[in-house]
Amino acid sequence: MAQIKNPTPPTYGAQDIQVLEGLEAVRRRPGMYVGGTDIKALHHLVYEIVDNSIDEALAGYCDQISVTIHADSSVTVRDNGRGIPVGLHPTKNVSALQLVMTTLHAGGKFDNGSYKVSGGLHGVGSSAVNALSEWCVVEVRREGHLYRQEYARGIPLAPVAELEEISEEDTGTTTHFKFDKQIFKEEIDFRFDTLLQRFREMAFVTKKVKIALVDERENRSATFYFDGGIISFVRYLNRNRETLHPVFYAEKEEEGISVEAALQYTDAFNESVFSFANTIHTIDGGTHMTGLRSAITRVVNDYARRNNLIKEGDPNFSGDDTREGLTAIVSVKVPDPQFESQTKVKLMNPEVQTAVQQVVAEVLAEFLEENPSAGKAIIQKCLTSARARDAARKARDLVIRKSALESMTLPGKLADCSSRTPSESELYIVEGDSAGGSAKQGRDRQFQAILPLRGKILNTERSRLDKILSNEEIKAIISALGCGIGDNFEIANARYHRIIIMTDADVDGSHIRTLLLTFFFRYMPELIDSGYLYIAQPPLYLISYKNQKRYVYTEAEKERIIKEMGADPNKIGLQRYKGLGEMNPDQLWETTMNPENRTLLQVSVEDAALADRTFDMLMGQAVPPRKRFIQTHAHDVQNLDV
Repeated sequence: MAQIKNPTPPTYGAQDIQVLEGLEAVRRRPGMYVGGTDIKALHHLVYEIVDNSIDEALAGYCDQISVTIHADSSVTVRDNGRGIPVGLHPTKNVSALQLVMTTLHAGGKFDNGSYKVSGGLHGVGSSAVNALSEWCVVEVRREGHLYRQEYARGIPLAPVAELEEISEEDTGTTTHFKFDKQIFKEEIDFRFDTLLQRFREMAFVTKKVKIALVDERENRSATFYFDGGIISFVRYLNRNRETLHPVFYAEKEEEGISVEAALQYTDAFNESVFSFANTIHTIDGGTHMTGLRSAITRVVNDYARRNNLIKEGDPNFSGDDTREGLTAIVSVKVPDPQFESQTKVKLMNPEVQTAVQQVVAEVLAEFLEENPSAGKAIIQKCLTSARARDAARKARDLVIRKSALESMTLPGKLADCSSRTPSESELYIVEGDSAGGSAKQGRDRQFQAILPLRGKILNTERSRLDKILSNEEIKAIISALGCGIGDNFEIANARYHRIIIMTDADVDGSHIRTLLLTFFFRYMPELIDSGYLYIAQPPLYLISYKNQKRYVYTEAEKERIIKEMGADPNKIGLQRYKGLGEMNPDQLWETTMNPENRTLLQVSVEDAALADRTFDMLMGQAVPPRKRFIQTHAHDVQNLDV
């Protein structure tokens, strides 16, 4: 077939080369600077400003930081640090404050002169926030004077103004900004709980610094201050667990890198390890995490061999064996940290791994020698873990071998979809055979697969992997997903990119949903991180009046719809759906499965430490914390079917 040439091809010459002046680059490509324009990026604006205040604290000049969310969703961050310099820059001939707020890569953190260590290193934090704000006002208290400058979408409205004389002791910076809805176009707003968790972590890793958070929209507030630092953090994470020994703590400077580590073993079956670099939570870990893990594995094995706690001829403990039930925090202060990106999710410095390894190995070896009872308890935990892991490997291999013989890894009760393209395929995990039957009849067979569960799956928070893999319902889930579990998990092998939990809107349904979420969080967290896990939202009611039929999903929506219909409440037909099995296949499709009409909640983990503690509290061994939680929140429960 002959090719048709474009008669007027587009030109590409010197005139087509664009130069983005000032902060226009940030507004054009916000993803490069704050990670996007979603809810996560929105909160990142606050983190960038607070990180600057934390840097002042690390330098020894700040011990109080306050963050206020105002009624209009603008945010004020105030600290008692030194205050941003306001004098004229010697070469740029503008105020240093204006330079910091309006110029990318302008700051005092490049040569380690003003700041030995800091989290904000790229010089784009404050200027990026300014660029992405509808308006921003900065006030500086410095050298007995108050200074102020206002900006609109990154552009200064006037030169820096000197307002009044103040006390010489009153120093610091106050930044007040309102995020720009021209950039953040979704219906999103700041979440108090998201900021709460972030600032709690910051206070843990920056001990003796008070961080206050106030939300004027909901009249909520919280203040954090910890003398114990990361020791307090480990105790906080383990407050609902049975611990095997006191908290181990190491703090030392190695080759200019300050290393802090705290750890404690518990009776749990999962590890809870979190890493920080210059107070920033590196959620994807990095070299400091690698150094911590390798040091623990090496020291535990050396101690066990030296004290004849491992039988001669038996293999060493694996890293997984030495981390079962481990809660640990590693926090490093690095003069020149190399992060994977501006959002600072992973630390890349190779020298940090060596420093952490040396410090943790040296101090942990001393701790075990001086605390033989703790050493024996840890080795016994590792031995039990090693035996269970071997049993789990055999069970996992059996599941995989058996599945391979059963129609290419697919369990018999799975009603699969026709499509073999994971990105367009979705799996509904449905409670019960009745609902499973309706879902199978109502689905679109081209891209929707149905996996009905019989009864409640095992509580994976209280079980090791070998026991988990003997549960028929969990084996069916693993086989259907096709991406394996544990050491052989491969996200690239996932057969569906939407895995939808669909349970009844009652107590049993909520329990099953929580059991499934616990399993995915503990054993397949990559599915959550990749955005593959969802929760279906079936309707609570069908409202019928004359020729109108409306499905509603909340009690508040029910009252609003009835008012909108303007009908006599006695003449309205109200059908309450207690179970998915009560819905006809066409109703289930129309309300819960049709992509054009349905509402899905995407499961995400914004704060791993909080999620870890929450699942442990709700599903773990300790009863009193769960009882307190139920008593506290009992009055918030609606639609409880007895």
